[in-house]
Amino acid sequence: MNQVLEEISKIGIVPVIAINDVKDALPLARALMEGGINCAEVTFRTACAKEAIQIMADAFPQMLVGAGTVLTTEQVDQAVESGAKFIVSPGLNPKIVKYCVDRNIPITPGCSNPSDVEQAIELGLSVVKFFPAEASGGLEMIKAMSAPYGNMKFMPTGGIHAKNLISYLDFKKIIACGGSWMVKPELVEAGEFDKIATLTREAVQGMLGFELKHIGINQNSEEEADQAADTFENLFGFAKKTGASSIFAGTGIELMKAPYLGNHGHIAIGTNYIERAVYHMEKQGARFQKDTAKYNAKGDLVAIYLEGEVGGFAVHLLQK
Repeated sequence: MNQVLEEISKIGIVPVIAINDVKDALPLARALMEGGINCAEVTFRTACAKEAIQIMADAFPQMLVGAGTVLTTEQVDQAVESGAKFIVSPGLNPKIVKYCVDRNIPITPGCSNPSDVEQAIELGLSVVKFFPAEASGGLEMIKAMSAPYGNMKFMPTGGIHAKNLISYLDFKKIIACGGSWMVKPELVEAGEFDKIATLTREAVQGMLGFELKHIGINQNSEEEADQAADTFENLFGFAKKTGASSIFAGTGIELMKAPYLGNHGHIAIGTNYIERAVYHMEKQGARFQKDTAKYNAKGDLVAIYLEGEVGGFAVHLLQK
């Protein structure tokens, strides 16, 4: 997969925006960045799209600004000259796709049926846009259609919102979802960029789904851990379960048989998508202890500790 598309996969959400007044480009880009999404697809349906892309790309070089609704090769050139890092089209036009592929420009054309997907494969693509997603059968259509195409990934757009986002992203062949619920045109036109930043932040937090899974308490010995677990079981009915390095009391308390990371112990925070969580948290300045990473049999990351402590506790992410 192209490097730009790999990063979009880590971001998870691609805001699809239409800018009618060029003055809105900078505050809108800033709102998205403040909300935690360093990505935007600016549609070429408006007269100022080219200028808006340039303003956003110049102001935030770390932002993946792309051009959407691209219908001609001339628009491809205009978008790239303005700083667009990827191209999105509503349908699959072989001429435009080949033009981009020959120039190493990432493009995700719209596909809604197997014939489109096979054309995309023939043109050398491994990721396509599924559009219009909900109107074309939604997630069930993607699942059914993707079955014969093992290496093809999808980026559905159209009808995606906060309530159905997770169901889409849970399907492994979907790299990200495009949506406009956090950047509604009426919010942009009204200049409600603080509201856009809030909705963007809520979209990211909703996607990552952070929740407390358990608290690990350091004990000096297995005997201490066992006694503490017995106490929790006797007082509160938290069933004791003994493991190799710790003893659980219910599912929320872990008693370590010997001191581990953290002065007092550790706090485990569950997340829907641990790789995406690491990406987004690192963008906010968090750092992770790479040597603490744990993987499952498939090679997927399932747990990793942050650097430092919070209130005397080490903190680690845990894949739900």
